[in-house]
Amino acid sequence: MARRCELTGIGPMAGNNVSHANNKTRRRWLPNLCDVTLHSDRLGRGFKMRVAASALRSVDHMGGLDAFLLKAKEAQLSPAALKIKRELAKAAG
Repeated sequence: MARRCELTGIGPMAGNNVSHANNKTRRRWLPNLCDVTLHSDRLGRGFKMRVAASALRSVDHMGGLDAFLLKAKEAQLSPAALKIKRELAKAAG
């Protein structure tokens, strides 16, 4: 399973640990992924997703899953999220 957020596309970042003696060793920063069920008001059902904690705050700030997906860029979304976005667009009219 990829370590990538299904809504924002956030993935691992790489860099260096730098010691007091200025020794550099490679390391990775992994996103804080959570397995959650997000509920769609318009479709009337929940969707299981693997989402970063920061994305959950963004979804909450924008007013729910429906509003977030309708504003999101398609390049960032996973195939499952794209499918939900298309269902929302079809249900909207």
